[in-house]
Amino acid sequence: MIKKNSSIFHFAIIFILILEIRTQLSDESEFLIDRSKRGLTYVPKDLSLETTILDISYNYISELQMPDILSLSKLKVLIISHNRIQYLDLSVFKFNQELEYLDLSHNNLEKISCHPTLNLKHLDLSFNAFDALPICQEFGNMSQLEFLGLSATQLQKSSVQSITRLHISKVLLVLGDTYGEREDAESLQDLKTQSLHIVFPTGKEFHFNLDVSVSTTVSLELSNIKCVLDDNGCSYFENVLSKLQKNSRLSNLTLNNIEITWNSFITILQLVWRTNIEYFSISNVKLQGYLDSRDFEYSDTSLKALSIHKVVHDVFSLPQGYVYKILSDMNIQHLTVSAAHMFHMVCPSQISPFLYLNFSNNLLTDTVFKNCANLANLKTLILQKNQLKELINIVHMTQEMKSLQQLDVSQNSLVYDESEGNCPWARNLLSLNMSSNILTDSVFRCLPPRIKVLDLHNNRIRSIPKEVTGLETLQELNLASNSLAHLPGCRILSSLSILIIDYNSISNPSADFFQSCQKIRSLKAGNNPFQCSCELREFIQSVGQVSSDVVEGWPESYKCDYPESYKGSPLKDFHVSELSCNTALLIVTIVVPGLVLAVAVTVLCIYLDLPWYLRMVCQWTQTRRRARNVPLEERQRTLQFHAFISYSGHDSAWVKNELIPNLEKEDIRICLHERNFVAGKSIVENIINCIEKSYKSIFVLSPNFVQSEWCHYELYFAHHNLFHEGSDNLILILLEPIPQYSIPSSYHKLRALMAQRTYLEWPKEKSKHGLFWANLRASINIKLMGKAAEVCYTEI
Repeated sequence: MIKKNSSIFHFAIIFILILEIRTQLSDESEFLIDRSKRGLTYVPKDLSLETTILDISYNYISELQMPDILSLSKLKVLIISHNRIQYLDLSVFKFNQELEYLDLSHNNLEKISCHPTLNLKHLDLSFNAFDALPICQEFGNMSQLEFLGLSATQLQKSSVQSITRLHISKVLLVLGDTYGEREDAESLQDLKTQSLHIVFPTGKEFHFNLDVSVSTTVSLELSNIKCVLDDNGCSYFENVLSKLQKNSRLSNLTLNNIEITWNSFITILQLVWRTNIEYFSISNVKLQGYLDSRDFEYSDTSLKALSIHKVVHDVFSLPQGYVYKILSDMNIQHLTVSAAHMFHMVCPSQISPFLYLNFSNNLLTDTVFKNCANLANLKTLILQKNQLKELINIVHMTQEMKSLQQLDVSQNSLVYDESEGNCPWARNLLSLNMSSNILTDSVFRCLPPRIKVLDLHNNRIRSIPKEVTGLETLQELNLASNSLAHLPGCRILSSLSILIIDYNSISNPSADFFQSCQKIRSLKAGNNPFQCSCELREFIQSVGQVSSDVVEGWPESYKCDYPESYKGSPLKDFHVSELSCNTALLIVTIVVPGLVLAVAVTVLCIYLDLPWYLRMVCQWTQTRRRARNVPLEERQRTLQFHAFISYSGHDSAWVKNELIPNLEKEDIRICLHERNFVAGKSIVENIINCIEKSYKSIFVLSPNFVQSEWCHYELYFAHHNLFHEGSDNLILILLEPIPQYSIPSSYHKLRALMAQRTYLEWPKEKSKHGLFWANLRASINIKLMGKAAEVCYTEI
């Protein structure tokens, strides 16, 4: 029987396989239904007839019957792993002719009944409770089968005969807890597969003789190897490995979940060294016991790469120098020792063929490979996640590595002090990863001279110093998760094509970035605190002018952070007018229409004589207001006439034909000298009497008026009465224009009145006469008391 609590590693293998199949089958026509981890005890009845992928794993389903999936004629993938199925008749899939992928792993299956019509590409029956291999005769007809997962507690060569004609890409064989009681060591020899993964019983000492050297296998993976109690070391497992030499095609060997002694570990390395294996990987290793010093034979090997991952050991008095020496002197090209708690690594004793070294996730310090000149061929060095402190020490370490092109010192505690002097990096170093350290702006003064790819994300960088030189070859730069406030220009980064600068403090990226960086083909600047303002508007416009492939994460990763009203809004939805952002344009927009309006008004005024109309309306309004302010009885008590008219005899025709008729028809009494001057009185006395008895004095001004001396006298007396009475009794009518030079210097009263007082101008256009008469009548309209003389006017 197989334990249900299999290792996490095995779950990961199955999960990866599922993902691969999903990727292969996923296109626009696929219809996926995921009902995993729902606590189901039976197959759901509400499944769509269009279902092509059904995942009902991690439930409590105990049986699968034909009616459960009969209607799913388009079903291609069925994942029913991690349930409680004990028995299955494959005829339930009789009507699912499209079915290609069937995962029944991690159930309680003890028996299956086969059906001849199935032609699957992927069938997984691993991690179940089968005693014998669940291989039906009908399996031999699955010509498309690429993956086959099996479980068994006993193996027999005859059980495999049904599928020996098939060439299966990968076979997963999980052996039950009781495996080994009746073992047929040759049971797998007729199997034809390129990749074979055998999972031995968990926690059980390896006392098996199974021959895993299948002739067609290129890649072999063995899991759950434990041999710590055997007095002869790991003899059984060593015997299994020694048989691998028979398979000349085998090039990849992977060992998972190993628990052995230190001596057996070195012995296994030595055994593999002598085979045809080129790539050897060991993971999840637990080492026990002590290590005896002995020579390691490096000659006659086909091995190119050795990977040792996740090593724990319970012996602290181990001669680590011996282990380090074995590893450093290996004549292979690729070596990985990660998560192994290594404190140090020694320099190879001679020029090493190493091209690739990976010592990530260990405890190495700055002294590693100090003054080591025997790594001249090394091209890639990974020291990620160690205890490195001083960058300058790493610089000097690489100085002797003449061929080094790629260096990864990320996830350490590196700092750089400019006072430590120059940085003599390896001259061929092209790619440098210094992410997740404690580096600041000064690191840009300590970079390799020919660097092309630089990763500095998750440091403490605020800016790129402007005076930095030597970055002309840099093509890819990662500055994510720092504290930069601006996008760097390309003045010193003339070859930059890829820039990653997301998760910084950039609020207003430069709008001319794409003009400065002509070679940029990928920019990732999302998830920054963008301030949505006029400056950002220009950057948004520049983004719209480049190819959509250039700005990664646009628009979902680019959102406003300020102001609050826009917070969380995508930058592509932020719009602000050109007018509100361009001060010069705003001024022009306001001033130009204002000037145009002023010019238009001026032209209209000149063309339509609008000022005259306005002036007349203003005078009429003022006259009405003044009339309301003087008490009515006071005005009416002494007045006999509405107006006294003074004019030149040369203008009498206009007065008698235009002025008098238009006033008298409205019952306005006008004083004219022909009838109202008293005989026997002087002309001056009559003029004064007429002015005093009239509400207003009207003066018809013209060049003729200026030449009349009596008109000037009348004007003088009327002006004197204006100041004496304190009222505004003068009305000036400009019949014809009077040039200033034509007014005699002695007529200073006339000059003063024309300069100080508003006068009514007689319009030449007949259309304006109506308004003129209305304005004049309004200025002299008052109700007179008593009987007055008929008419009084003066003609001089």
